[in-house]
Amino acid sequence: MTESTNSGAAAAPAKRGRGDKSAATIYDIAKVAGVNPSTVSRALSKPGRVSAKTQKLIEDAAAELNYQVNPFARALPTGRTSTFGLIVADITNPTFFDIIRGAETTATVRDYTLVLAESAESAVTELTAARRMMATVDGLILASPRMDDDDIRTLARDKPVVVINREVDGVPCVVPEVRKGIGEAVRSLAANGHRKIAFVAGPPKSWMSARRWEGVRAACDWSRLEAVRVESSKPTVDGGRQVARDVLATDATAVLTYNDLLAIGLMQELQAGGMVVPDDISIVGFDDIFGADFTTPPLTTVRSPLGECGSGAASLLLDLLHGNGDPVGTLRVETELVLRGSSGRLAPKG
Repeated sequence: MTESTNSGAAAAPAKRGRGDKSAATIYDIAKVAGVNPSTVSRALSKPGRVSAKTQKLIEDAAAELNYQVNPFARALPTGRTSTFGLIVADITNPTFFDIIRGAETTATVRDYTLVLAESAESAVTELTAARRMMATVDGLILASPRMDDDDIRTLARDKPVVVINREVDGVPCVVPEVRKGIGEAVRSLAANGHRKIAFVAGPPKSWMSARRWEGVRAACDWSRLEAVRVESSKPTVDGGRQVARDVLATDATAVLTYNDLLAIGLMQELQAGGMVVPDDISIVGFDDIFGADFTTPPLTTVRSPLGECGSGAASLLLDLLHGNGDPVGTLRVETELVLRGSSGRLAPKG
């Protein structure tokens, strides 16, 4: 291996002045380090191909010039940008905070950059964002996607795609196993004397909302309880407030909601109307988001390991990118009941 010095200095640009704000290039680094630009390129793109002494010279020069690697320029010869995308249904929903953090942590450990977008609960917006991101990232994670399965599979034929909170045939997925946590919640409510449970559903296009409703019905059948489904306008605190009258109309004494935000809004509205939780009605959320225990009383909820979902999806995606992942596998993570003050035994009447 030869590492020629920069005797051909004529190829380098003029010396950068102190006031020059333009981005440093490998030619600037080569001039400062006293090596050829090709040596700089090898050192920065594939460390180990130059001697330790030369590597140190180049790294010091790059630091002095505040050189930043352009991932898109690097992608020209390799086809890789060392970035991957994550699209979430609602960036303001705390449900996605730990998913984002888990994916970001894994990205950092494996020297990738995470690019984030949201769909605002719109399948059309989601597909548009996905197509745009796919042009510049190496792969994509879809968290609680709203688009059709066929659209997801079409994206996956272009570049690796991993889905969270949904199963899509032919695409690797990370899915919380809801039956365990829901079963624990329903058995707890049955033990406290409840005989009718209302389930407040999530968005119509939510695959996970349908699975949670199936889980509630199965658990209620097992415990010989009656289950009734109530539709919501949106999976938010405001949506929970709006559905309060519909919940009361069911005569259910306990409620299990699609997510914690619905549960929090429902609790606030019922309390504003003079009801006492859990003496008059028990409320159970889903996901155990940050702040679920800030309510009065603290919210009982079915915990979904959201951080594990994010990190697991990122690991699956990056393994696929490096040729050692399962292109159709499903990673299942367990849910569990977290008992707090919003559920319990009904107060005796009279």
